[in-house]
Amino acid sequence: MGSATVPVVVGIDNGGTSNNATVLTLDGRFLVDELVETPSEVQAGPEAAVAAMVAAFDGVLARTGVSREQVRAVGLDTPGPASATGVISSKGSTNFSQPAWRGYDIRSGLERRLGLPVIYHNDGNAAALYAHHVHFGADAMRRSSVSAIVGTGLGGGVVESGRVISGAAGMAGELGHVQIPLGTVLAPQQPVPICACGFAGDVESVASLTAIERNLLPYWLSRFPEHPLVGEAPQRAAKLVRGYGERGDELAREIFSQQARALGALFTIAANFTDPHAYFIGGGVVETTPEFRDWFLAEVREHTVLRAEQVALATFALVPDRDMAGARGVALAALETVRAVPTPPPLVGD
Repeated sequence: MGSATVPVVVGIDNGGTSNNATVLTLDGRFLVDELVETPSEVQAGPEAAVAAMVAAFDGVLARTGVSREQVRAVGLDTPGPASATGVISSKGSTNFSQPAWRGYDIRSGLERRLGLPVIYHNDGNAAALYAHHVHFGADAMRRSSVSAIVGTGLGGGVVESGRVISGAAGMAGELGHVQIPLGTVLAPQQPVPICACGFAGDVESVASLTAIERNLLPYWLSRFPEHPLVGEAPQRAAKLVRGYGERGDELAREIFSQQARALGALFTIAANFTDPHAYFIGGGVVETTPEFRDWFLAEVREHTVLRAEQVALATFALVPDRDMAGARGVALAALETVRAVPTPPPLVGD
């Protein structure tokens, strides 16, 4: 059956500058094998941003030769914080900073414009869902996983039996704000890091680009006063650290080793709380050279404390197709909704 006739779902990954879209057939074939990006217009407010999502939707259909009539549902992800149904936090967020975004129902806004069912996840959950299903394949609905997505902040997701755990208010899987023991993470006399959310010593306060700029780089530059990054603007210096890390620079490797130890502490908590089959890492920290990726993943694994029974079963891996993981993850969520069976009756009656 060709793409001109088969039913599909569309996935849209909304970011601070771009939307990335994909198309997935109901028999599980992605019709896009690369990034299909268009401007997201989020800084222009909700109306312009939703119009940009519609443009992304129309653009990816045109690229794949699929008509609107073939689309059964749309998956949408955005950065958080937002509710499980796509209502942006009443305090806004980094990407949705204008007052008009506060409390805005972005899922319903897109649904009204498209006239199609829209299924929502935050971007961390979407990437986690995709990593889980790609890694486990046919066994995905019988496996569990935890994912940490390291970027400007730290997102993530918990997947159980192939489905994202959203929680009562949609805040499950906000792994960046889990507070961790710092004894194995910080160097002697290193100040306790503070997260942008106000927490002291949560994972994001160490494992994120923001953490490098605000917390880690100032400390380590004081230990390496002759380093080339001394004198660089903090924001620019933070973005340059990964390149130094790839080249084996001692200061940069100290910073990323701390980030790996923080993720290991997070996964240790996960091991005792959800006991997953797999631990995934994604985001900018691993969008790098193979040598650096392998080193970083090995550092995380080394600092994750598991029991012998867990070691025999657990896998550590990178989120695949990293730039496309969000769009593909919400496309999978939309596909699951389209395929869903009726809700089973309760086990206990009235």
